[in-house]
Amino acid sequence: MTRQLTVYLSVALALAVASVVPSASADVAPGDIITGSNIEKIKDLSSPGLMWIIKNGVTMKIVAPKKIALPPPYLQATEQYSGQVKLAADGQSIENWVAGAPFPTVDANDPEVARKVMYNYQARWGETDDLDLSNFDADTGTIGRDGDGMTVERHFLIDHFKRMYFKGRMFLDPKPAYAPNQDEVYYKESLHPIIEPFDLKGTGLSYYRYLDHNRHDDSWLYLPQLRRVRRLSSAQRSDALFGQDTDVDSYGGYAGNIAWMDWKFLGSKTIVASMHAENFPVVWGEKSGDFMYTDTWEKREVWVVEGFSKLPQYAYSKRVIFVDKEAWVIPYSDIYDQAGQLWKVWVNLYKIAKSPFDGAPADGTFEWEMPFLPAICMVDIQLQHATRAALPSSQFPGEVGWRFNKGEASGTNEEFFSISHLISSGR
Repeated sequence: MTRQLTVYLSVALALAVASVVPSASADVAPGDIITGSNIEKIKDLSSPGLMWIIKNGVTMKIVAPKKIALPPPYLQATEQYSGQVKLAADGQSIENWVAGAPFPTVDANDPEVARKVMYNYQARWGETDDLDLSNFDADTGTIGRDGDGMTVERHFLIDHFKRMYFKGRMFLDPKPAYAPNQDEVYYKESLHPIIEPFDLKGTGLSYYRYLDHNRHDDSWLYLPQLRRVRRLSSAQRSDALFGQDTDVDSYGGYAGNIAWMDWKFLGSKTIVASMHAENFPVVWGEKSGDFMYTDTWEKREVWVVEGFSKLPQYAYSKRVIFVDKEAWVIPYSDIYDQAGQLWKVWVNLYKIAKSPFDGAPADGTFEWEMPFLPAICMVDIQLQHATRAALPSSQFPGEVGWRFNKGEASGTNEEFFSISHLISSGR
């Protein structure tokens, strides 16, 4: 029996065992500690991917849910502009959107509910103008067994991930749209340079997402060892890079173009999710559960949608995405291979607060709650392999990591996203 088939059977067996437990027991309360031994408590409050994670060594601490207060400027923009927003006739884009949530009132009986949920996710409140994530690291390797920890194959240290929006801006001039916008983009983003490992030092990636939904992203990968810039296709955004399990389209739970997916609404659901982390920086789990964080989980109401890529040669057959009804962020998503088998799961650890920790510096403290993300984890269930990222790294004590809507104050400007900057910073 192949290892891959063994994994398939173990996942199926785990879910089958959970399904025979009476539904009355499938609930949690503040103070509960969930492990593989009492996993039936979350069988109706999670996804198959999350069930696999808990069964394989991760521990959940259940706490009472907290309300998430969105910033008044975002709520005001939603009230001002949402009444004029509508789906385009082709169903692939939206018209007349300026800022805020395009569809604040979501009706489960609306035939376009799935697409509207995803456009609300796209216009979420956390990064309306720009984002600068600095000094973060990642480990990738095989998940441990029988109490052993993760075998770290590669350690990564990244200088910056930045994103700059050209539409939907609310805090920095020019707003609500950046001008001039000669490239006609919705946003630009870049991850560069990689500092570790040594053989990838200086490597970087940049992407442009265009306002025209029919236009594919422009994506560039700079490889200093070859002294060349390589162009990536839209389908390659689903490919794992550098031996990691993560792919660019999975960032945040989903970072692909909404128009490149066919969306199906699966309903609404109560799940457990990590929205108010206690630890910053992240604390990883123990023993064989160290491939993911250990922190708090709470009940959340979500919309559940399924996305099927229209792109040929796309790595995944579908994604099942859970979108928080209050915050419009994705706590986690399950990802399936071309044979329809569960392949990967992406999990986000959020800390929604005004600052990431007590005494944080002014550039990391905000007037309103913001979605800090102390950690992410992507697990390849079939290979029992994982990539975990600390955002920021514990190597930098006192580092905020996340700077939202700071513009020039955080060095987030158009120049950073140029190919010339991508190359020069990697030398």
